[in-house]
Amino acid sequence: MDPRKLRNIFGEFASGVTVITCRNDAGEPHGATVTAFTSISLEPALCQVTLTRSSKACKYLGGSPFAVNILASDQSDTAMHFAGRPRDPGPRWADGPTAPLLCGSAATLSCTPWAEYDGGDHIIFIGEIVEATASGADPLVFYRSTFHDLGAPSHAAAWNGSMDDPNSGWFDETTVFRPIAPRIKTPA
Repeated sequence: MDPRKLRNIFGEFASGVTVITCRNDAGEPHGATVTAFTSISLEPALCQVTLTRSSKACKYLGGSPFAVNILASDQSDTAMHFAGRPRDPGPRWADGPTAPLLCGSAATLSCTPWAEYDGGDHIIFIGEIVEATASGADPLVFYRSTFHDLGAPSHAAAWNGSMDDPNSGWFDETTVFRPIAPRIKTPA
């Protein structure tokens, strides 16, 4: 498979933008921009981040606590800063329960290490979420190698007040379904 073609195909999947933060060998805050993030489990609370094996952050993350900073729509400069294009001034940091946090993020997940797996040219890190916060800000989105914001919500979507929405759609919590009795054919 042609890697460039595959990268372009992966780019068809819009994703949120995160900066994974931890401490480097000297104990200083370190971060890496990552779009390979996903939730895994509610009980226990687990999430996954995937980092390129050759990245500095990958070396620091092994067996260490980390934080997932889900970037807000106005943080594209922060994303670029941690993607190897430093900005001046740099980001503002805050102390977190497990690792340094970035100020202004849409949400943060503070994690302790749960597991690590071989992911080819990447390493898959699973973290147990010990604290999660959200600011209410819209997230930054990455699609076709470009940053985007969410834009206007779609009012035609199934879960926006129509169709089978359990809160306001066809069926609510008081709906009762009764099986239909089968018809029995009688001989003529």
